Amino acid sequence: MQGLHPSEKHPLRIGTRGSPLALAQARETRARLMAAHDLPEAAFEIVVIKTTGDRVLDRPLGEIGGKGLFTREIEDAMLDGSIDIAVHSMKDMPVDQPDGLVLDCYLPREDVRDAFVSLAWGGIDALPQGAVVGTSSLRRRAQLKHRRPDLQVVEFRGNVQTRLRKLGDGVAVATFLAMAGLTRLGMLRDVPHNPIATDDMLPAVAQGAIGIERRADDAAVAALLSPIHDTDTGHRMAAERAFLRGLDGSCQTPIGGLAEFDGKGGIRLRGEIIRPDGSESLTHEISGPIADAAAMGAAAAEALRSRASADFFAS
Repeated sequence: MQGLHPSEKHPLRIGTRGSPLALAQARETRARLMAAHDLPEAAFEIVVIKTTGDRVLDRPLGEIGGKGLFTREIEDAMLDGSIDIAVHSMKDMPVDQPDGLVLDCYLPREDVRDAFVSLAWGGIDALPQGAVVGTSSLRRRAQLKHRRPDLQVVEFRGNVQTRLRKLGDGVAVATFLAMAGLTRLGMLRDVPHNPIATDDMLPAVAQGAIGIERRADDAAVAALLSPIHDTDTGHRMAAERAFLRGLDGSCQTPIGGLAEFDGKGGIRLRGEIIRPDGSESLTHEISGPIADAAAMGAAAAEALRSRASADFFAS
């Protein structure tokens, strides 16, 4: 990207997945950059890149490689110069970026909660004995089995419409979506859902957050992104992603984590690890100054590691 301001002749190329939610997040990023720099829409080009996670829909994510499935091809495009920035759902992001790339811009975080989605039932506790629930998330599966061991869980992937169709076809009686996704897609009125309190189901690390990745040596793009960076989300990401890093978290590891401001100038981090079969859950909570967010995340991970048996994450 030459120069600080993109133009119609030299648009800033925004890399993204092609899902409706990913495109909504790319458009939000574009809108914020347009407003921050008084630029026209034509000064930006949204470039759709198909990822492994988008192509392989018939197997659980854990079987085909864990985190990175929705980011690898996009990062390759940035490294080879095909795009200038990449817009990511932060819960899909590995904790370490490839050499030459940096992730230091976050948009304001959306609702972090999970949503219980069903055409007939109002919540997890209302489900009948032995009911079938669909999810592709190992975290949600493990949390659900810990709370309701009687329930049956089946693999459930696809966009919102696909999942609703599967519910209508009777593949399962309930599933889960992220409240942030429903909000960003403008589908809160279209999908029968109930938000789940974070005390009842701790969300995925970084759920509801959008991150914008760039080349580390691109000072012009760094300056362009700086005005749209949300500092509060950045502090929360520092805590949660340090927690994930300390647990070597991936899509194959059931982990929940949430950092929140305590209203007194500090930050509170709650973390959870769950056996994949739901038979055991370990939790830890830590609070401290915002400046110590990353250190708190690492400390919380170490505290849970010290309590978990060697086979805790075994399937």
